[in-house]
Amino acid sequence: MTGQTLSSRRYRVMVVDDSAVIRGLLTRTLEEDHDIQVTASVSNGQMALNSLAREPVDVVVLDIEMPVMDGLTALPKILEASPRTKVIMASTLTRKNADVSLQAMRAGAADYIAKPTSSLGHQSAADFRRELRTKVKALAEAGRKEPSAPTPRQPEARREQPAARATAAPTRPSDMNLRPLGGMPPRVLAIGSSTGGPQALFKVLGDLRGVLRDLPVLITQHMPATFTTLLAEHLARVSGLPCKEGENDAPLQPGHIHVAPGGYHMMAVRNGADKPVIRLTEEPPENFCRPSVNPMLRSLSDIYGARTLVLILTGMGSDGLAGAEKVVANGGTVIAQDEASSVVWGMPGAVAGRGLCSAVLPLMQIAPYLRDNILRTAA
Repeated sequence: MTGQTLSSRRYRVMVVDDSAVIRGLLTRTLEEDHDIQVTASVSNGQMALNSLAREPVDVVVLDIEMPVMDGLTALPKILEASPRTKVIMASTLTRKNADVSLQAMRAGAADYIAKPTSSLGHQSAADFRRELRTKVKALAEAGRKEPSAPTPRQPEARREQPAARATAAPTRPSDMNLRPLGGMPPRVLAIGSSTGGPQALFKVLGDLRGVLRDLPVLITQHMPATFTTLLAEHLARVSGLPCKEGENDAPLQPGHIHVAPGGYHMMAVRNGADKPVIRLTEEPPENFCRPSVNPMLRSLSDIYGARTLVLILTGMGSDGLAGAEKVVANGGTVIAQDEASSVVWGMPGAVAGRGLCSAVLPLMQIAPYLRDNILRTAA
């Protein structure tokens, strides 16, 4: 195979940051993986647009705060100029930047990553390198599987229907073994998500506004601390329900949403009065994740059994599979987002491929399906 052919198969990335030090770090980290090639490294959003006009890339790693043109301003211009290009927002872990990153994801960014800092220990630095390369490769592959000649889309349309598939071949619901719905009305709703998850959560919970008054809702989204705090605040506004990060001993009340805080697994346990409450732990990561979806699902299945309802949304990897297996074994119900509407069809694809789902649905159809077929019977 020629060098030119090898180069054309590598995932092409642009790094956009006003710090030469950060650009160098990101470039070295990415090119440690021989499947990734950083083809452009620029210092502001306008330079990114100029470079993109000359040479397309699969992924842009985009800083937020830059001179000339910042990341939030550049984002819709990048998406309009190159609809197949995936954008990962890069920001420091401040409340302001976390909030801007969530705004960017609602406007069409595929994912985010927290920038490394001098305070990172050896293990955390290794986790950052693994996370960055994994996200870049998954999103680049997803973009390459999109139609070869897409029409430019507005950012809002991109957010509503994220079009990315990161599996080897599409899987249609007709190809899957779907289970019947659980025979008992649910008493709890658990949601697991990762890459593309915030966008999907905003859509589903917004469409279920006014419907979830009778169930406690627990969410594990792969995010670091600070980001999960802001995610809960955004979800409270979208859903119209009280929503906050999970806290030890907080009761599971109908009509309340609990988001697993970054760095902690969130589970449910029975307190002395035999009422379920939240328990946070710093036990080792599962599937490289803390929070992980699996501990949440296992604990809820232990308490609610066949009255556990699970929704697995877009995300890389297979977190949630082991927990969903226990939920189904105990008679509960699992619903998954379909491949075409997922940013990355890893987590939902894992549960769908294992035959654990009662339905595999486009994002736009999830809330209506839950409302019409399941939640109307909850009590």
